[in-house]
Amino acid sequence: MTVTGEIPASQMGVTLSHEHILVDFIGADSISPDRYNREDVVKRVLPYLEALKQYNVNTFVDGTPQFLGRDPELLKELSEKTGMNFITNTGWYAAGNYKYLPQEAFDLSAEEIAARWIDEAKNGIGDTGIKPGFIKIGVNDPMTEMDVKIVKAACITHLATGLTIMSHTGLAGPAFSQLKILDEYGVAPSAFIWTHAMIEPKMDKILTAADMGTWIGFDNLTPEYKMVSRMLDLLKYFKAARRLDRVLISQDAGWYSPGESNGGDFREYSTIFDTLMILLDRGGYTMDEINQILVTNPENAFTIRVRKLQKQTDKTSD
Repeated sequence: MTVTGEIPASQMGVTLSHEHILVDFIGADSISPDRYNREDVVKRVLPYLEALKQYNVNTFVDGTPQFLGRDPELLKELSEKTGMNFITNTGWYAAGNYKYLPQEAFDLSAEEIAARWIDEAKNGIGDTGIKPGFIKIGVNDPMTEMDVKIVKAACITHLATGLTIMSHTGLAGPAFSQLKILDEYGVAPSAFIWTHAMIEPKMDKILTAADMGTWIGFDNLTPEYKMVSRMLDLLKYFKAARRLDRVLISQDAGWYSPGESNGGDFREYSTIFDTLMILLDRGGYTMDEINQILVTNPENAFTIRVRKLQKQTDKTSD
């Protein structure tokens, strides 16, 4: 589901699975679209998107949730100007010690929160008519009752809509805590993207989650040597384990920052292509393996379908 309507997953093509156009960290109690001019954002961001055309990028998954600057109409305008697919989200972000949660989140039940998200999925976001293509949440470490409630709401929403859950997670502790909640709700790990898994130092823990069927987001790549080296090590480890089929790569890059001069510093979206892909080619990765990571995996991860946990006797790979 893109901001301009539904497309077959097979039309996603080369996909950046976790990036940002605009993020506003002012907090849920102060955020407002009046804090920026949409025309200024388009002018600033458009050249970075146009630069992706040389790499045949066709789909841009925007990870900015509600109360952090989500603007589906901005994404639609950018989609129309570039010809790229843009995917937005529903969901709430508890990470950051709840700064980006509305006050009502503390009073609502998981079921009541899920009802809000389900309504967006079925009827569109506000009066825009634009529907989300996934659920974006974020949790703290350690997780609290509020985090648990947000994850439960995501599970309920997934079962009602088939939208994949992308969770700002980081370390293995909260990742497996969330997978346990999914299990309690009968939701398969293949409905869950462990975002920023690169942060977890123990690769065997990440692989364990992948073996369960979890989508693994190596999605905060930066141009720095340390991060590029880390990405290469992770991909090498997963390739040896024959688990590249659960990997999503992206850069968590961008973005226009309201309140800062000209939107502040902007990190371009090209590190995967002008650095990582060159190194993977030198490292002997085949085109099939690269296509798996950049095309096939996002296509499977963001396909809208309910993914229920199957009984052990008939469990199959997603």
